[in-house]
Amino acid sequence: MSATTVDRSERREAPLTLDQPAPKVLSFWDQSAFWANLGVSLFAFSGAYTVLAPNSDGAAQISIAAGILAMIIGTVVGGLMLGLAAVPGAKTGKPAMMLLRGLFGAKLSYLPTVLNIAQLIGWGTFELIVTGDAAEELFGGGPHWIYVVTAGVLTTVLTIWPLGSVRMLRRFVTVGVVIALIWFYVQFVRAGLPDLTANPGAAGGGPFGVDWNLFWVATDAALAVSISWVPVAADYTRHSRSTGAAFGAASGAYAFTQIIAYALGLFALALASGDGGVYSPFLKVTLGAVYFFIFVFREADQSFANVYSTAVSIQNLAPRVDRRVLSIGLGVLITLLALRLNMANYFGFLGLIGSVFVPLLGVLVADFFLRARDQWDTSAHAPSRWGMVFAWLVGLSVYQLINPGDAGVWTDFWVGVQEKLHFTKQAWMSASLLSFLAAVVVAWGVGRLSMLRKSA
Repeated sequence: MSATTVDRSERREAPLTLDQPAPKVLSFWDQSAFWANLGVSLFAFSGAYTVLAPNSDGAAQISIAAGILAMIIGTVVGGLMLGLAAVPGAKTGKPAMMLLRGLFGAKLSYLPTVLNIAQLIGWGTFELIVTGDAAEELFGGGPHWIYVVTAGVLTTVLTIWPLGSVRMLRRFVTVGVVIALIWFYVQFVRAGLPDLTANPGAAGGGPFGVDWNLFWVATDAALAVSISWVPVAADYTRHSRSTGAAFGAASGAYAFTQIIAYALGLFALALASGDGGVYSPFLKVTLGAVYFFIFVFREADQSFANVYSTAVSIQNLAPRVDRRVLSIGLGVLITLLALRLNMANYFGFLGLIGSVFVPLLGVLVADFFLRARDQWDTSAHAPSRWGMVFAWLVGLSVYQLINPGDAGVWTDFWVGVQEKLHFTKQAWMSASLLSFLAAVVVAWGVGRLSMLRKSA
């Protein structure tokens, strides 16, 4: 292959409609930079408290040391799940929601597609809100709406050239993020950290101030952030040059940087005083404003990924609609929502995400890797597979029984189910892990029965 041919392939962009093939142009380092940047989010700083207060009642329930442990476990497991979700896209060249045609059937794939669109619009909105809040604190005030609108415009521009944006992250942004992370770690260590095992809000517990009944809830909260990317991973890895590059970059780079970012957020929380904003520890250190600006600026890659994947998900419902038109409309929508909403329901939002997409991944893993051996019918006429939907619902039910979350009427319903079944959660139960395993087992069983019937 000539150098000219390589240069031309590098400039190829994502297809405009679902009917067009996906160019395989992203290297391992392109994808590593992309996932690594997604792992370093302002949510890891502002949302670190959700790990310490998994009941969302405003008071810390576990110590910072226990929160770091929960965050590491949740992020490593979530990273591996993200890697598994990345493989089918690299192997088939299909985006995430189109792959679900093979799992559930063409028509039944519309249900998880709609749920995915809803969660991505939610994430995109939250990203603009947190960017606006961070910019307001960084610049010492100013019209909040200007920051939100600016972030919305930047997000929309990035979605027009998604593969170019991914390669730009590798070439220009990642180095700045790494330098900023190192700088803040050094400054926080120099400032001196308080006792990470102390937890005045805990009502008992084991070593390091751990209330083990809440530890796995905290783990689920950390894992849910990783899981939020599972239903969109294939949108990017379908452009990967190899399956190994897709799995390694998604599982390794994302988990590594999210652990670093979450730990930094928890350290900042330990240093925070009651008279400052959530980001005040970053801004108080030497050159803090300069390096924090890097975090605020590159937060656009988070909202970009959400908007682009929302557009691609909508194409599963309307394959011939130009993704650029969808991206512009979605950029306007999340900007308007970000101007009206706030972060009050963030914890409940995480719980709902986990309960829906952790078991969905379990069903996908069981069917794609164990039964179908990578062969799926992803056409517009793929037959309905109700057995896989059943496996998904079983996993979702297991998750909600263990961790009904904080989502109003939805939570009240599952608390009622707990009472009717006389079910009491045990300290060792992880909603994410058990729902994932339940979905895998049921989906594998359904797949085996289907194969036996066909061979009979």
